[in-house]
Amino acid sequence: MSVMSFDSMLPVIFMALMGVAMLIYVVSDGYDLGVGMLMHRATPAEKDVMVASIGPFWDANETWLVLGVGILLVAFPKAHGVVLGELYLPVTLMLVGLTLRGVAFDFRVKAKDTHKTTWDRLFFAGSVLASVSQGWMLGRYISGFGEGWNYPVFAAAIAIALPMAYALMGATWLVMKTEGELQERAIGWAKIAWGPMVVGMVLISMATPWISATVRERWFALPEIIALMAIPLMTGVALLAVRALLNSQAVRGAECWVPFVLLIMVFVLGFLGLAYSIYPFVVIDKLTIWQAASSPEALKVILFGTCISVPAIAAYTVFSYRVFRGKTGELKYA
Repeated sequence: MSVMSFDSMLPVIFMALMGVAMLIYVVSDGYDLGVGMLMHRATPAEKDVMVASIGPFWDANETWLVLGVGILLVAFPKAHGVVLGELYLPVTLMLVGLTLRGVAFDFRVKAKDTHKTTWDRLFFAGSVLASVSQGWMLGRYISGFGEGWNYPVFAAAIAIALPMAYALMGATWLVMKTEGELQERAIGWAKIAWGPMVVGMVLISMATPWISATVRERWFALPEIIALMAIPLMTGVALLAVRALLNSQAVRGAECWVPFVLLIMVFVLGFLGLAYSIYPFVVIDKLTIWQAASSPEALKVILFGTCISVPAIAAYTVFSYRVFRGKTGELKYA
C-alpha cells in the first residue's frame, strides 16, 4: 500500500478545509436565515427579540462563506471557474439576498415605526432569496451540472427543501434563545417546518442516486452499503428525537438546546454523506481535486496563510458564542 506524499495530500487538506468551512456556514448562517424567514409570523415586539437573538452572530457567520469560496478560488482555480461559471445567476441572487438582509438589519433598528415594517419585509425577502438560491446551487452542484429536464427539477426540489430546513433550524434556535410566548410560538413553527423538511430530505435522498450514476455506484455497492446505512439511520433517529422533544415540556426548560444540537448533527451527517458521494471529485464526474488544484508550491504558501486565518476565525466564533450565550434580552442600539 503506497503512502501519499505531502504534495499529494495538500489538495485533500484544502478540500477538507473548504468542506468544513461551508458546513459551518450552512449551519450557522442557516439558523439566522431561518429566523429571517419566520419574521413575518411574529408581532413587532417579537421581531425585535428575534433580531436581537441573531444580532451578535449573523454577520460573522458569513465569514465562513467567504473562507470557503476563497479556498475554492485560490486552491482550486480550475474548479472555481467551472462552478461559478455554471452558478453565476444564483450566486448573484444569493448576494442580493444577503445584501438586502444586511441593509434591512441595520436600518430597521433606526427607522421610524412607519418604515420599520418595510425593512422587516426586506429582511424576510432577503432571507428567502438567499436560502432558495443556496438550495438551487447545492442541487446543481450535486448533480454535476448535468443537462436535461430532470436536473433542474432536482435542483428546484432542493431549492424548496433547504429553506424549510433553515426555517426549522431558526425555530429551534429561537426555542433555545427565547422564553415565554415567543418560545411557545417558536415550538409551533418548528413543528410546522419539521414535516416538510423530513419529506424533502427523504425525496432528495431517493432522487440523488437516480440523478447521479456516480453516487448510485458509491452507495449501493457491497459491502459499503452496510456501513453507510448508519448515516440515514442516525439521521432518522435524530429527526424523530427532535419531533418528540418539541412535544415535550423539556424544551421549555434546561433542555431547550437539544433540538438545535440534534439538527446540527443532521447537517453534519448530510455533509459526511455528500463528502463520501463526491470524493475525489471537486466537480463531480468532471474534475478531481488533483486536476483542479493549484501547484504544490502555491498550495504550501496558501496553507501558511490558512494556518493563521482559520484558527483566528474559529477563535472569534467560539468567543462570540460564549460571550452572548444564554437567553436573548431586549434589542438595544447605542
